[in-house]
Amino acid sequence: MKKITNEHIENFKAYLQNEERSDATVEKYTRDIAAFHEWLNGREADKGAVLMYKSRLIEIYAPASVNSILSSLNSFFRFMDWHDCHVKTLKIQRQIFAKSERELTKAEYERLLNAARERGNQKLYYLMQTLCNTGIRISELRYIDVNAVKTGKATIRCKGKMRVVILTAPLCKMLKGYLKERGITAGSVFQTRTGRPLNRSNIWRMMKALCESAGVSRDKVFPHNFRHLFARTFYSIQKDVVRLADILGHSSINTTRVYTMETGAVHRRQMQKLGLLRC
Repeated sequence: MKKITNEHIENFKAYLQNEERSDATVEKYTRDIAAFHEWLNGREADKGAVLMYKSRLIEIYAPASVNSILSSLNSFFRFMDWHDCHVKTLKIQRQIFAKSERELTKAEYERLLNAARERGNQKLYYLMQTLCNTGIRISELRYIDVNAVKTGKATIRCKGKMRVVILTAPLCKMLKGYLKERGITAGSVFQTRTGRPLNRSNIWRMMKALCESAGVSRDKVFPHNFRHLFARTFYSIQKDVVRLADILGHSSINTTRVYTMETGAVHRRQMQKLGLLRC
């Protein structure tokens, strides 16, 4: 009988942690398994049930989200040696253009900075600039500490890998002023009142509060979008996707290509500049 129990889920969580998966990955995988467990409602987790759940997911979520959840389930089935429960993910044609309604532009980024400054939120003002000038993940922000500002480089440890992120001289100068003003002499640059690094939910909430005054859609304002803006800006200048992959900490260039996608409108303007149409 292949019945999922809470003990199974806890053992799977411990396995992921032992594999040195990131906290976000561990939380995401266990959440997906717990949701499937709840949906089963005591039924056996056989191939038929998994296929029914897959159909249910297709009705609710976008294809990429469905595949993400199926990836969690398949990982759990491998852990349990329930290989006959494994299901195929959806085939998705590679996206050529980015969605303009989700793409944060440089002008919108500037408006967010202005809104943060007008509200007197210096922490968020400098935080957004740090994200956008380094291209780091929000989970990596805690590595931007006092020592990193002093040396101009931060050693990032994420997903079992280590890389060095360079902080430019202007960014270091700006952050040194912020640290002096706040009286921070050790630890993370961006921290709570108790001295702990800011977490994702704190930052997300502060960013969303800026949307209306900045005139920027809430759908565009989330921490990871600053990483995308950095990547697009870097690529537009350097045209070096391999170097960008190293900077972003990607193992695959295919992942990096997602970050460099342009909107259809940008592509249309580029096509028009070719001058190959004769009226």
